[in-house]
Amino acid sequence: MTDDILQLEVSGIEVQVLTGIYSEETHLPQPLRISLVVDLAVPDARFAPDTPLSASKNYLDLKRVVTESLPAGLHFTLIEAVADHVCMTMFAEDARVRRVEVRIVKLAISLGGESIGIRMVRHKP
Repeated sequence: MTDDILQLEVSGIEVQVLTGIYSEETHLPQPLRISLVVDLAVPDARFAPDTPLSASKNYLDLKRVVTESLPAGLHFTLIEAVADHVCMTMFAEDARVRRVEVRIVKLAISLGGESIGIRMVRHKP
């Protein structure tokens, strides 16, 4: 393996997540917009026209981590915990994942079209 990486990106996934610290936030899911950039280690061999998908990663795996791995009914006090959950799930599911960047926008407080949220970057532990 080299230091080369392949970045996969999925942007703007909207999900409902139980999150928040204020009483009005803690009992109902909030809409979040989540985007991911995942760095994969790539083999030394180049990608040929007939390279199989197993040499890369299915983009839908990234989307699934956001849409299906967040436990329903679990309250995340901070959206930082949501981002950590996404990062740790990506690391656990694929040994080639070297770095995960998660951006989360809290749509409920973004009333004027602005993006209010966080960006977290984690490297493989």
